[in-house]
Amino acid sequence: MALAQQNGMQGVYLTAAELTARGFIVSLTSRNAFGADLLVTDQRCQKTWSVQVKTSGRRKDYWLGSSRAKGIKSDSHIYVFVNLKGDQRPDCLVVRSKVVAKHTAEGSTYKSGTFYLFESKNAHLPPGDEGWDVFGEPGA
Repeated sequence: MALAQQNGMQGVYLTAAELTARGFIVSLTSRNAFGADLLVTDQRCQKTWSVQVKTSGRRKDYWLGSSRAKGIKSDSHIYVFVNLKGDQRPDCLVVRSKVVAKHTAEGSTYKSGTFYLFESKNAHLPPGDEGWDVFGEPGA
């Protein structure tokens, strides 16, 4: 298995563990599910979210995505951007899909063609705030 795939899986499992530790009910989707790596609900099954996880194996201020990120805009769809840091707790950035859709930039290079990216500065979160509060309280 390629390192990028391993990093991606690690990011998904770490995100699932974080949400579970916060009191949410979390289920992994099949690896080929379009747009969602996790399905999340509160304890009373009153609120649900689909979660797309984007993981980097090293510290970056941006994450690569796809053109689909510009079209997915839902109150119940959330992105979690993960920077792995070896044995340390990863850095996470939790962002609503509407923000990601609005701020996903398109670029191109001669060799790679078109690419899409989301920069952490566009999350508009205060320093030190990872944004987990978009899920609210798990018991509410």
